[in-house]
Amino acid sequence: SFTLAFTSLFDVGARVGIGAPGYPSYKAILKALGLEPVMIRTETQHRLQPVPGDLPQDLDGLLVASPANPSGTMLDRDALAALIDAAHARGAAFISDEIYHGIEYERKAVTALEITDETYVINSFSKYFSMTGWRVGWMVVPEDHIRRVERLVQNLFICAPHASQVAALAALDCGDELEANMEVYRKNRTLMLEGLPKAGFTRIAPPDGAFYVYADVSDLTTDSRAFAAEILEKAGVAVTPGLDFDPERGAGTLRFSYARSTADIEEGLARLARFMASR
Repeated sequence: SFTLAFTSLFDVGARVGIGAPGYPSYKAILKALGLEPVMIRTETQHRLQPVPGDLPQDLDGLLVASPANPSGTMLDRDALAALIDAAHARGAAFISDEIYHGIEYERKAVTALEITDETYVINSFSKYFSMTGWRVGWMVVPEDHIRRVERLVQNLFICAPHASQVAALAALDCGDELEANMEVYRKNRTLMLEGLPKAGFTRIAPPDGAFYVYADVSDLTTDSRAFAAEILEKAGVAVTPGLDFDPERGAGTLRFSYARSTADIEEGLARLARFMASR
């Protein structure tokens, strides 16, 4: 979907804004297509989401994710509408990554389609429907772009694998199981928000959705890659250094995922606490 959206909307050399920290594949796909990713530095006071004042004037497109990876933070309706308006005022296309919709905690995520039809929306069965790896999702585009995208699909992909489509249809009827998954995420989120500060990771933005906690660890290290390797070696816990999400500030950040069983999260937090106490 990202390849289709970028190919449909932009010509080689176009400048597309993406927030930092953000999902690293955005940047990789844009570069592979001859487009220029424009990293927009986000701030903790804005919950690591871009705001209109952050946007440069010369953008051809803006891609926003809510809930976001790696932070799990979301944009409310007013904040999302303000970004859409700011993008359109610059003549920039707006792309909304809504892949983590459905995995929300205290409030529902807002889809860009509540605000405008002049947007590309990308979603997936990977996250809420627990079908990571099946490579099946959907996208919504303005009506006058449908045929353009259909022609690209026909030449680049034809369709998602048939087996994945059949499984995705079945997943739509699995409401009880999916809600049970959400109960696990809710428990795990609570454990993380309590356990990480106790272990010494105090600079975190509580996630509104998804299943990640993004932590500022610049008070603990200047090399998040080495710090993550040390945690893996000595505590047996895998965490992700922030370098891929934010090349400028990622040496001082880590992403923690809680998309595991509650028992695993409890064990991981206990190991982190012992590791940090011994440093």
